[in-house]
Amino acid sequence: MIEVRPRKNQERALLIGLEQDGVSKWDLRDSMEELAELANSAGAEVVNTVTQKLQKPTAPYYIGKGKAELIKESFKDQHVTSVIFDDELSPAQGRNLENLLSRKVLDRTQLILDIFAQRARSREGRLQIELAQLQYLLPRLTRMWSHLSRQTGGIGTRGPGETQLEVDRRRVQERIARLERELEGVRKVRSVQRQGRKRHQWPVGAVVGYTNAGKSTLLNLLTGADVVAENKLFATLDPTTRSLTLPNKQRLLLTDTVGFLRKLPHTLIESFKATLEEVNEADLLIHVIDLSHPRVDEHIEAVDSVTKELGAFGKQTLMVFNKIDVLANDELVNAYTRKFPGSVAISARTGAGVSGLVQALQGELGAWRLRSRFRVPLSEGSLLAEIHRVGHVLELRYEGEFAVIVAHTPPQLQQRLAAFVV
Repeated sequence: MIEVRPRKNQERALLIGLEQDGVSKWDLRDSMEELAELANSAGAEVVNTVTQKLQKPTAPYYIGKGKAELIKESFKDQHVTSVIFDDELSPAQGRNLENLLSRKVLDRTQLILDIFAQRARSREGRLQIELAQLQYLLPRLTRMWSHLSRQTGGIGTRGPGETQLEVDRRRVQERIARLERELEGVRKVRSVQRQGRKRHQWPVGAVVGYTNAGKSTLLNLLTGADVVAENKLFATLDPTTRSLTLPNKQRLLLTDTVGFLRKLPHTLIESFKATLEEVNEADLLIHVIDLSHPRVDEHIEAVDSVTKELGAFGKQTLMVFNKIDVLANDELVNAYTRKFPGSVAISARTGAGVSGLVQALQGELGAWRLRSRFRVPLSEGSLLAEIHRVGHVLELRYEGEFAVIVAHTPPQLQQRLAAFVV
């Protein structure tokens, strides 16, 4: 039972999770705790959590029908207004559960989309959220139209209902296409901005990390930016880029990014490609980690998983362990900085350790002050792709069977390119 002090006119949510084969009780508990945080961030009061152990979700109700009926009985005492499931429900499951429970039924994806819709401020952010919501809605329109049959039965309503449903589907598809065109324009604008940065030869650092790890607080501390920083999940969605001048006069552009999450819906990653491209195009990833969180290792793995999906895994990365000010002692700090050589430990809130972070950034970017020219055979396709993926290409031309490239490259790639240096 999760007890939260009730607030007037606040939604009262019951959370439901499934312990499937291959999922430990610990993983389920952590996932449910995170779901409760998400629900609170969306403005709901969590009145209880319910879990069931099954080999796999059932096709009609996700959970067992008997379990669902028991849950419905509990509504009388708890005054539940909405039921939130920890995984994404199929359209049929959502429809069946709403009919059975007579309550609003949401899944994790809908909950995250709702939070994003509350937090998006820029036009770009709103476009991306609307696109994700419509992509989620499209296969579920039948569920939205189920009220027709409940009102007057089938005769006399089937034809108009189906016609209106098709009209709605077409309108949603047209809106999705329009949003995708507008976001393609956003991508082009960002591409032009990146080309401008490349002409100035300014390296770009993308600040990545699990949601609520302290990315925005760190960006504010380093650059004097005025990014909203709150102790809640997904406090900021709109990316912000600011300039930082290091002690050696090296200029670094820092870009804040949307926080990552376990089970981050694929539709969100697709919709936020225009924003998340900043991660893929960055020269350096600054991975901010909440060291005070009990599941810090899982957070690191979740961020690595998303960067892999974005094609950015393997980029030069500086690990920054944050929130050391709330730790009881230095044992955990020492353990993780030993585990990840070259990492730094800081408190973005108090400023502790930030001078060491600045020195680490200067060291990481030392190689970017040196330009190298490479003559690489076109047959080395994977190596050429690697240069574009993790390097900072300044010039490119082709001479017969060779590509001549002028680029800044990270140290680990320079070793592989040593044979091709001109």
